[in-house]
Amino acid sequence: MILIILTVTLTLMKYLEVSFMANISWWWIIALFGFTFVWFEFFERVLGLDKKKAHAKFEKMQKERARKTFEKSKGK
Repeated sequence: MILIILTVTLTLMKYLEVSFMANISWWWIIALFGFTFVWFEFFERVLGLDKKKAHAKFEKMQKERARKTFEKSKGK
């Protein structure tokens, strides 16, 4: 997510010609978009980061469901 925010921020800075970004070629911005695309499409899958996020979300849902179940059973 940080990579996407960085890419969008640098693109806006280039478009608005803010400080050092005014002199940088648009090809650097295009290359950054390309790197961001390749990262999320390939490297994240190869490193297993997408699965870790999915597992963490699933575990959080399980814990929440268990907590609610125990709260209901205490109330009876």
